[in-house]
Amino acid sequence: MAHALPRVRLTDTSPTSLRGDFPMKHFAEAHCGSQAFADFNARQREGLVVASRRGMLKAGLAGMAGLTLPGLLRARAEAAHSQSPIPTGKSVILLWMAGGPSQIDTWDPKPDRPLENRGPFGVIQTKLPGIAICEHLPKQAAMLDKLTILRSVHAVKSNHEPNKVFQTGNLAAAPRINPRGEKYPAIGSVIAKHHGANHPGVPPYTAFMTSRSHIAFAGYLGQQYDPFIANRAAKLPIYNSVGVDSGTISDADLFRMPQGVTHERIGHRMQLLQQLDKLRSGFEQSAESMDAFQQQAMEMIVGGRVREALDLEKEPQKTRDLYGSHLWCQEALLARRLVEAGTAFVTIDLSYHTASGTWDNHGDNIPPYGGISKGLKPLLPLFDHLLTTLVTDLEERGMLDDVLVLGMGEFGRTPQMGTQGSTDGRNHWPHVMSMVMAGGGFRHGQVIGSTDKFGAHISSRPVTPGDLAATIYHHMGVPLDTRYLDTDGRPTLIVDHGEPIAELI
Repeated sequence: MAHALPRVRLTDTSPTSLRGDFPMKHFAEAHCGSQAFADFNARQREGLVVASRRGMLKAGLAGMAGLTLPGLLRARAEAAHSQSPIPTGKSVILLWMAGGPSQIDTWDPKPDRPLENRGPFGVIQTKLPGIAICEHLPKQAAMLDKLTILRSVHAVKSNHEPNKVFQTGNLAAAPRINPRGEKYPAIGSVIAKHHGANHPGVPPYTAFMTSRSHIAFAGYLGQQYDPFIANRAAKLPIYNSVGVDSGTISDADLFRMPQGVTHERIGHRMQLLQQLDKLRSGFEQSAESMDAFQQQAMEMIVGGRVREALDLEKEPQKTRDLYGSHLWCQEALLARRLVEAGTAFVTIDLSYHTASGTWDNHGDNIPPYGGISKGLKPLLPLFDHLLTTLVTDLEERGMLDDVLVLGMGEFGRTPQMGTQGSTDGRNHWPHVMSMVMAGGGFRHGQVIGSTDKFGAHISSRPVTPGDLAATIYHHMGVPLDTRYLDTDGRPTLIVDHGEPIAELI
C-alpha cells in the first residue's frame, strides 16, 4: 500500500517495556509484469484453411501463461534423459496469504501484553498443552496435533509487490532492490523441471492467481516452467477487490472451442498439431520424437484430465458443501483435485486485491484492506475453515502424507498497533513472521521457534527462506545440490543457504 511509513516507537508504562525506534521502510507498489506470451499473437489470424484452428491452439497455449506444451514435454524428456529424479507422487499446496499476516494476531499471540502490543483478539488453548493461538482460529486449535506452527521465520529482505523471496527461497529474489530479482525461479518451477508432474497429462506447476506480482515464475529456468494459471480454466465466483461476491461466475473459457469445433474434432485432426512446431523457433526435433510430444500436448490441451480436475461439478455435492461456496475455499478444493490428478505444486493466491494483498492490514481507517479489527478479523475464520477442511479432506483420502500444505505470507506485522496514524493497523515487519504447515509425512503436533515477549524479534530457532525451500525440496525428492544456470551461464544452487527443518523430518 502506498502510505507514508514513519518510524515507530513502542512504548509501555512497565519497567520491562521494550523501548527504542523501529525503522519502517516504505514499500512502494510495483506494477504487474507482462504476460509470458505477450509476443505470441495468440488471437491473430494466420494463413488460410487452418487459420481459425491454429489460432485456437495458439490461444489455448497463450492462456497457459508460458506453458508451451511441446517445449515443456521436450524439456521434461531431456530432464529424464539426464537422470533427473523420477516423480515420486509427492506434491505441495501453498496457501499464499498475500500481504503479510500479523504473527501476533494469528499464531504467536501475546495475551499478557498491553492492548497496543497484543491486539484486540483473545486466545484459545489448543490440543497441544500450554500452546495458545488466536481465538478466531478454533478449528486449527482443535487439530494442532496434525499441524506445525513456525513462530520464528526470518523474513528480512522479503517484500511484496512483487512477492518473490519466500516463493523462491532466495534472498536475492527482491526485484525492488535487485534488477535480476525477477529471474530467480519459483520453487514450483524448480519442481516442475526436476520432478515434473505426477501424471503426463497435467501441468506440474499450477497457480490460482489474482495478480502476477503475487506469484513467482520460472525466471532463469525458462517460460516452459512457468505456472499454468488454473483460474482461467475453472468456473469460479467473481469477487471485487475488497472481497464482495459479485454473484457472477467466471467464464472458464481457456479450453472452450470455437463454435463448430469440438475436442473430438480436434482430436481427429492430429495433422493440425504439425503447425505447433512453427509457433516458436528452435524446435529441431525428429519426426518420431515430435509426434510423441504432440500426442502428449494433445492430451494437455483437449484431453480430459485437466478439464476434469478443474470441473467442480464432478465433485460430490457433500464435499463441495464441506468446503463451502467462498472463492478461496473452492480454489482449495480444486487444488486438492489437481494434486489428485497429478499436479506437483499448486499455489493459491489468497487475495482479493491485485496490489499489495488482502492481508496487508495497515489500519481500519486506511483503505482498502483495513486494520486488525475490521480487515484481518473476517479473514481468520475463513482461513481457519479452508486450511482445516483441506487437511481433513486430504487425510480422509489417504493423501496427507504425500501432500505438503503450507500457509504463509511474505513477512509479519509491527508489534505495536496504530502505525501510520491508523486506529489499529500494523505496518510491515520483516524481522519475524509465523506460518503453519501440515502433511507431507512430516512430524507434526509441534511449535517450532519462539519470539520475545513483544512478538518483535526471534528468540530461538530462526527459520530462513532457504530452510523452507530445502524442506520442500526434501519432501519432493529434488536433490539440494541441484543447480541452474543464470543468463551469464553461472551455476546457482536452488537452495540459498538453507537446510531441511530437522524437527520435521
